[in-house]
Parts: sequence; C-alpha cells; structure tokens
Amino acid sequence: MQNAMEKVLGKLGIAEHNPGGFNGEWLGSGRKQAVVSPVDGATLAEVTNITQAEFDAVLARTHEAWKSWRLVPAPKRGEVVKELGDELRRHKEDLAELVTLEMGKTLREGLGEVQEMIDICDLAVGLSRQLYGLTMPSERRMHRLQEQWHPLGVVGVITAFNFPVAVWSWNTAIALVCGDTVLWKPSSKTPLTAIACTRIAERVLLKFGYDPAICSLAIGKGSDIGDLINTDPRVALVSYTGSVPGGRHVGKLVQERFGRHILELGGNGAVIVSEKGDMETALTSVYFGAIGTSGQRCTSTRRVIVHASIYDAFVGRLKEMYARTRIGDPRDGANLMGPLVDAGAIGTMLEAIETIKAQGGTILAGGEPLPLPGGCYITPCLAEVPAGLPMTREETFAPVLYLTRYETIEEAIAIQNDVPQGLSSAIITNDMRESELFLSAAGSDCGIANVNTGTSGAEIGGAFGGEKETGGGRESGSDAWKAYMRRQTTAINFSGKVELAQGITLEI
Repeated sequence: MQNAMEKVLGKLGIAEHNPGGFNGEWLGSGRKQAVVSPVDGATLAEVTNITQAEFDAVLARTHEAWKSWRLVPAPKRGEVVKELGDELRRHKEDLAELVTLEMGKTLREGLGEVQEMIDICDLAVGLSRQLYGLTMPSERRMHRLQEQWHPLGVVGVITAFNFPVAVWSWNTAIALVCGDTVLWKPSSKTPLTAIACTRIAERVLLKFGYDPAICSLAIGKGSDIGDLINTDPRVALVSYTGSVPGGRHVGKLVQERFGRHILELGGNGAVIVSEKGDMETALTSVYFGAIGTSGQRCTSTRRVIVHASIYDAFVGRLKEMYARTRIGDPRDGANLMGPLVDAGAIGTMLEAIETIKAQGGTILAGGEPLPLPGGCYITPCLAEVPAGLPMTREETFAPVLYLTRYETIEEAIAIQNDVPQGLSSAIITNDMRESELFLSAAGSDCGIANVNTGTSGAEIGGAFGGEKETGGGRESGSDAWKAYMRRQTTAINFSGKVELAQGITLEI
C-alpha cells in the first residue's frame, strides 16, 4: 500500500515537502503542517503554508492576470476549460485515489467526485458561447436598451474538506469562462488535492500561453489566509463552503467592504417516506444519503420522517441494512463506508449521541467507535426522536440519522421545514398530490427538493445551493454563472438628437 500511495502522489506532483502557495511560481515559507490520512494514520506529505507577505504577492499577480484574461474572447477561454476537463480525465483514477487517501471517502465516491469536475468543465465549455444578455424595448424613439455581462475580477474560492476538489471545480470552470481569475484557499485538512489540481491547471494554462496565475493557490489557516481573502477589495467575489458560523463571519467581512459572496453552508437534509411510496426506493435513498461520505456531505440525509403506518417495518429493514454495512479501508471496494475525516469528528459524533439521549431520543443502533488503523472509524447511528427534538435542528457532520413518525403529509412537511437550514430535501411517494404539494410554495423550503430519490447526489446541470442558514448561494449549473459577472444596462441612441426618458423636456 505504501508504494502504491507514493506512486499516486508522485504522478500528481506531490513531493515529500510542498510549498503551499502558487502565483505562477511556487512559494511558501510559513508554518509547516503534516498531512495525515484518516484511512490508516499514515503521514502523506508535508505542506508549508504561505505568509501574509506571500499572500499579497499571490493576490497581486492573480489580480494582474485578470486584466488580460478578461479580454480573451469567452469561447477561447472555453477552449482552456475544455483542455482542463481532458486533463482531469487523464488523471481521474490518480486524483480519486488522492481524494480517498486525504479525506477518507470510498474510492468509488472519489471517482464520482472527479467525474463532477469533468462534467462541470463540459458544461462550462458550452456556456462560454452562451453568456447571454437581453434587449428590451425603449420608451424613447430610435433608442435601443440592452443588458450585457462583463468579467467580475478575482474570485476567492474557500473550500471545505468533504469535497476537496469538486467545489473548486464548480467555481473555477464557471469563473474562467466568465473571464475571472481564481484564488483558491482549500481546507487545511485537504491541501494535497489542492496542490495536485493547481499543478494540472498550471500545465493547461502554460500550454495555451496564458499566465498560470489565472488559477492561484493560498494554503493556510482560515483565520489568517481566509480573512485576508475576505477583507481584500481586490477579491471581487468570495465563494465560501463551510459551516454556518464560518459563513456568518465571511458574510460580515465581505459585506463590510461591499464585496460579493456565495455562501454554501450547513445542510440538514430530510426525507419524507410516505405510505404511498415504494419501500425499496425509500430504503436505498435513505441508506446511501445517510452513510455516503460517512455522513459528511452537506446534502447528507440526517432526518427521516416516516408515516406511522409503515414506520416499524421501515425502521426494521433499515436496521438490518445498517447491521450489514461493511466499514473499513475506503480503497477496498467491498467497504461501503470509510473513516470520518479525523479523530475530532469522532468526538463530535459521540458528544451528539449523548446529547440526543439526554434530550429524550433513543439510540436504535450504531454510534460505536471501531478499533481500526487511524482511529477514525465508527458505526453509523440510528436514533428515534420525537418531532421538535432540539438536537435535530443542528447539523452534526457525521453519520447520525434521526427517525420520526408523522400522520399527515402537511405535518410531515412542517416537521421537515422546522429547522434553520434549507439545503436538500426529498419525498418518497407515488401519490401525485403529495409530490406536487411537496414541490409547491407550501411545500419544501429547501433549495433542492427531490421526488423518489434521496437528498444527496446533486447534478451539475442545476444550480446548487439552499435557503435560510444554508446561505442562499448558488453554484454550478443553470444561471449560477451570473454571480461571477457584473451586469451592465446600456441605452444606445441612434436618433441623432437627445430625447430624455420619462417624457422630460429641457429648454436651455
């Protein structure tokens, strides 16, 4: 395993010691950090964080690169993103294995995450010829009114550990075709995947003769490097993925300077399981939604609201599935669940379980640490809780699943919506009235609402994001690209004389 690991790291340009900053050149002279794999506790490599002075040098060049990149025609920018996608295809297996080593998700999920990167590049290539504006009729004779979209500037992308490469790509592929440059600050828990992706982007940009600082990198603590991004006016847009408290902090700092932000924060996904739905569909959707990525997705299923008439049968089947869950080394294809990201995550989950019991919930299964290498493995937990239990309003970023009964569909929707977060939701039903009510203005209040499929597994064709404490941001598909550009409304007079709007006349 050690030789295989070293081979993967070498193919992706990861050395024993790695500088943590890039602005066309690699730099880093700050604090050194060892990157430890949650898979087995092995040290993968060392990264040197950048200093404040080095950050300024990175941002300065990234901002300067934008001044020329914005003038490159959008379809030409799309050619660069196409090559980026092709390069990711060539490195799909190696990059997926690095994601697994550094973060701990199963290899099949790592491959799926890299596929998301490839897919968003494909979408962005088409988008590069579709950055549409509008024309509107003018109230003035022989005038034309239009709106157009221009590149915005430097996009600061601050990502979380659970999707260490996909979230960067969602932002970067769209930002690049929109004419923006990107400054990436990854999670300190997953810096190696960031270095690998930046090296890939560097090669692609150099191949086309562009400044590689178009995709720059700044590795360091959030309270240091993150806040430098949040407070610097040269960063036109901050895209932040992380916790609700972190999002509040980012939002305040960016808003104080009237910058823009995209906030992708907490989730608390719920699935309503109707007695009119298919039991097998419900079980599969809930099971993967709860244990996928070891419960460390923002779209993970954390609450299941089950009709009282089928509750016992559903829970009994789900307990059987949990008991059969194979947990272990995520590189082994037979294992369905790997480790949590670190020992701290295990501690947080165990504290949550004690709080559930103290508040009146009942643990039905799981929540037991496993004596496996690395110390980051635990069995997924099922908890039976009454509606409104305080703990269900919080997001525990771990495989803890709450089970609650309901009697009417209106009650189920009310229970689902009665949390501060609003990211992903689902209903399992074959009743058209129930599904249409769930998708109506009186239904789910989440940014994602699915029917007969689970809460996780969003596709890049649709805009991704949620409401309430989830932050309101949108990334990826649909018209999310508009957040990465500035809108300009233009009136063009071709009459040969001045006519004022609103019928105003002027005598001089």
